[in-house]
Amino acid sequence: MNNYNRRDFIKYSSALALSAAVVPGKCNPNLISEQPLIKKSLKFGMIKEELSVMDKFKLVKDLGFHGIELDSPNDLDEKEILEARDKTGLEIPGVVNSVHWKSPMSDPDPKVRATCTESMKSALEATKRYGGTTVLLVPAVVNENVGYDEAYERSQTEIRKILPLAEKTGIKIAIENVWNNFLISPLEAARYIDEFDSPMIGWYFDVGNIVRYGWPEQWVKILGERIIKIDIKDYSRKKQTDEGIWEGFKVKLGEGSVDWSKVNAALKAVGYQGWGSAEVSGGNRERLKEISERMDRLYAA
Repeated sequence: MNNYNRRDFIKYSSALALSAAVVPGKCNPNLISEQPLIKKSLKFGMIKEELSVMDKFKLVKDLGFHGIELDSPNDLDEKEILEARDKTGLEIPGVVNSVHWKSPMSDPDPKVRATCTESMKSALEATKRYGGTTVLLVPAVVNENVGYDEAYERSQTEIRKILPLAEKTGIKIAIENVWNNFLISPLEAARYIDEFDSPMIGWYFDVGNIVRYGWPEQWVKILGERIIKIDIKDYSRKKQTDEGIWEGFKVKLGEGSVDWSKVNAALKAVGYQGWGSAEVSGGNRERLKEISERMDRLYAA
């Protein structure tokens, strides 16, 4: 990790604040009047109906979704996935790395870090075959055994190993904000991305995850064009206070503390336009139908 003294940090923060303020001027003016969130996807694991891959895709299509995100690696038959994609017309906008929690890039053991790095290489190649554009990655976990500085340096080192393949495949690495005690400030999150100096890495912004630490619309303003995908989730500060921090997620989309009109306005201001992927508890057809309808209302807020 680069060594920043206090003067460097202040200089960087001031420059970043200025760049965030002028981001709207860099945007395509044709996007400013458009709805920022225009496509709906969900995670494959949210579909709880006992159906074939093809029928799951058909179900999601019938409910008004435009795509499905898969895990990588997964135990699905790739031929079935591609056939379902082609016959239903649903897109697979990206995949979620499913190794980063068990074998994080911040682990003290180089072999564990290598496991995640290799899984990312496989995920990039799978996403290319699926026709997607991103692989979601949780880059590091800070805990009693892993220092913040160690997580920062180790994860960046590992990500730099996979950037050449990202460039070759054309698939972007999308860093997500989660409760991993890492990158919990939007200024730091922006700095983390910028230090790679690569167009092949950006931010997968989870709206609900950020409510515990701040206000999503403020993160959007600062992250700006670094945001390449959006996860749709809500969170209730009241439930957090009354019942505990994890209970805050137990709220329906649109009924938590997220001000979706402000989030949409912020996304529009930075020129975002594209996917929003539901990442909430799934269920049967009725539950997924409710999620789809609630997403429509959030998109229009």
